[in-house]
Amino acid sequence: MAETRTTCPYCGVGCGVAAAPDGRVAGDPIHPANFGRLCSKGGALGETLGLDGRLLDPMIGGRAATWDQALDRVATGFAEAIEKHGPDSVAFYVSGQLLTEDYYVANKLMKGFIGSGNIDTNSRLCMASSVAGHRRAFGGDVVPGCYEDWEQADLAIYVGSNAAWCHPILHRRLLAAREKRGTRIVVIDPRRTATCDEADLHLAIAPGTDVLLLNGLLAHLVREGALDRGWIAAHSAGFEEAAIAAAEDAPDIAAVAAGCRLPEEAVRRFYAWFAHTPATLTIYSQGVNQSTQGTDKVNAIINCHLATGRIGRPGAGPFSVTGQPNAMGGREVGGLANQLAAHMAFEDPASRDRLRRFWRAPRLAERPGLKAVELFDAVAAGRIRALWIMATNPAVSAPDAERLRRGLARCDLVVVSDVTAETDTARLADVLLPAAGWGEKDGTVTNSERRISRQRGFRPLPGQARPDWWIVTQVARRLGFAESFPYQDPAAIFREHAALSAFENDCERAFDIGALAALDREAYDALEPVQWPVPEGRRLGTARLFADGRFPTPDGRARFVPVRHRPPAHGPDHDRPMLLNTGRLRDQWHTMTRSGAVPRLAANSPEPAVELHPDDARRHGLAEGDLVRLRSGWGRALARTRITPDQMPGQAFLAMHWNDRFTADCVAGRLASPAVDPVSGQPELKHTPIALERVALGWEGFLVSRRRMRPTGLVYWTRRAAAGCQIYALGGLEPPADGIILGRSLLAPAKDRQVIEFADAKRGLFRLATLEEGLLAECLFVAPPGKLPDPEWLLARFAAETPALDDADRRALLSGRAPAGAPAEGRIVCACLGVGLERILRTLREGGGRDGQGIGVKELGALLGAGTNCGSCVPELKEIVAHAALPAAG
Repeated sequence: MAETRTTCPYCGVGCGVAAAPDGRVAGDPIHPANFGRLCSKGGALGETLGLDGRLLDPMIGGRAATWDQALDRVATGFAEAIEKHGPDSVAFYVSGQLLTEDYYVANKLMKGFIGSGNIDTNSRLCMASSVAGHRRAFGGDVVPGCYEDWEQADLAIYVGSNAAWCHPILHRRLLAAREKRGTRIVVIDPRRTATCDEADLHLAIAPGTDVLLLNGLLAHLVREGALDRGWIAAHSAGFEEAAIAAAEDAPDIAAVAAGCRLPEEAVRRFYAWFAHTPATLTIYSQGVNQSTQGTDKVNAIINCHLATGRIGRPGAGPFSVTGQPNAMGGREVGGLANQLAAHMAFEDPASRDRLRRFWRAPRLAERPGLKAVELFDAVAAGRIRALWIMATNPAVSAPDAERLRRGLARCDLVVVSDVTAETDTARLADVLLPAAGWGEKDGTVTNSERRISRQRGFRPLPGQARPDWWIVTQVARRLGFAESFPYQDPAAIFREHAALSAFENDCERAFDIGALAALDREAYDALEPVQWPVPEGRRLGTARLFADGRFPTPDGRARFVPVRHRPPAHGPDHDRPMLLNTGRLRDQWHTMTRSGAVPRLAANSPEPAVELHPDDARRHGLAEGDLVRLRSGWGRALARTRITPDQMPGQAFLAMHWNDRFTADCVAGRLASPAVDPVSGQPELKHTPIALERVALGWEGFLVSRRRMRPTGLVYWTRRAAAGCQIYALGGLEPPADGIILGRSLLAPAKDRQVIEFADAKRGLFRLATLEEGLLAECLFVAPPGKLPDPEWLLARFAAETPALDDADRRALLSGRAPAGAPAEGRIVCACLGVGLERILRTLREGGGRDGQGIGVKELGALLGAGTNCGSCVPELKEIVAHAALPAAG
């Protein structure tokens, strides 16, 4: 059968995917976002399509139910709350994982017919500050540029973006263009990330000083006369006020350098490069957005581009890269609580009237609803009586997450639509609704360059799973709104969405896809990727906006916004002297609902780890791999210690992905401050004061099993998927003898199983394996800290098609040493092609002399394939090669 052209469900790059019916995937070679390339996560999509752990039936109170029963329960619960407490007592919390059609009907139901603004999205946690900054400067939520700008820039500035890991396909496009045109790259980030590996200049600013640095840039442009005065006069307003504010913040380069804790020469060089490079692209992401000053940071960036007229031109402009596959689509339909559909605004009476007439919705909400953190507070306070959560996991991702969990547990009705019942949030639901997943659902998504692409189903719906738009439509009908929710397929929803975008628009709103409003089902199915706006008469779309200097503001001018540097909401103190930053791992996504099930994606970072500078590790008495307790004013977490000079002293980094499915106690959201940006409502997830405390383990262990479980009674455990099994890292404060008892309690009953066992009570060593019909079933190893063997050879036995043990394997089990001649792969470095550290080191030793000299990253790629696909592992490969080339000690 033919491949299906669809779109990746991970980040906002929006890569095209060619999917076969059997689940094999490859990059779509003609999709303009990626031209055939996929990152490690996208390339592993075929490995996420199994039904293990899928929610296949509606559930009420933990019991299977019919759709009619579940939908009636949801509709009745919402109706009762509205009748008793009013429409603002109910809420939806939705997700950038939804398709645009799903988003559209959810927003229409809440704002148009329930009559409340209380629908918000997890995009509030990642993109809201960009939205607010765009609206203040441009008059609408518009990313003006396109991906070709990454290839046409002469200066690319990454601000708070680790694109080498988080958007590797775009980063590789930039690096490929750099080979041809010599593009300079500047990275502004407190951490030395993988993106810095290719940078010409890394400005490791003090956390929270972005506005100061960028105001300094604007002030420098004024002093040097490096402005486009003609463009400013013709196309903008408010320049003088913004320039005065910048000068007050940053009177000279020395003041900026001191405030940002940077060398003066580095600041001077950055400012000179910006001033003298017309084709300058500023790329920013969560390091800008996730801040109590996030909106001001966005406007500080935009101010510099407006001042130089560098917007709407090839290779130039501010460029916000989104974190989710359809964060942009959700913003188009009004998924944020403070927006109306089709880029219309609550504060504009004409917009409210227009939407009321289009939807024929007399009860249209008159005011914005609760933004995410406000919504979570209202849940915790009992003001929200019914909450419907769709395709997201706020019990993990929300700041002050433990408070939200307590609120969800007390809420009268919590409904969760998802593909699994196993998320931390789903476990708190009263009603679970089985949603269609990637490969099953059908609709559109919009990526970071405003490109609308089709996400097409190529597999049948499993069990009773249904698309989200269908689920919402069924509830809307039960609430009495059947006439306004007549949809039979996503194409009908898309047509209405497109028609609304053009309704009484007259070029007042940039978002206009009116040319797509008449697509029939066949044309919708065949829709090719296209960038909005797509107004009537311009069917091929629009690559760049604002080239003509006109903006969707009342007077057609862009707005400079005066901003001033302010410190973050919470600073370090005596009790919590460290600053915690959170973010992504290279091979994982959000809360690992999908990516955590893929062995090769789990292998690079198998346990939660907090990254610390060597000086901080010494000050806290921590060695590499030690268990450490993190405590903030809102919660705590447990992680391993990773010591790296990439962290600045006084700062720590913890990945955001970990949750109660995969580890005992490492939810970054429990630690995170709930302080928010006063304009966007986006929480400050990257600046939380913490204290560190070493946890002295009495024993460590690992369990390899074919079962998925949540161990209980242990201080520390983690789980990761491996081929054919799950591997659990275990640990406790007790002596090894007690650790053995705790470890054995996790084993399946040994009835009808053969047991191989070794115990050395004096040394605290224990090894046990159970066999079923001669095949390896489970293995448990316990030892004092630092004394466990590498479990890799055991994982290879579990991965084998027939994992029978020979005599050498049995001896190895008893001795705790791998059988002679068993080649080790090691920790996975290149997830795309499954290339491990030990294989890389063997290749360096065998191919380049005693110390591996003579082989570089390019040669490793030719020999092993490592680094030749998405390239996100290239910085680590360079580090490995450099380390291997060092002379042996002594």
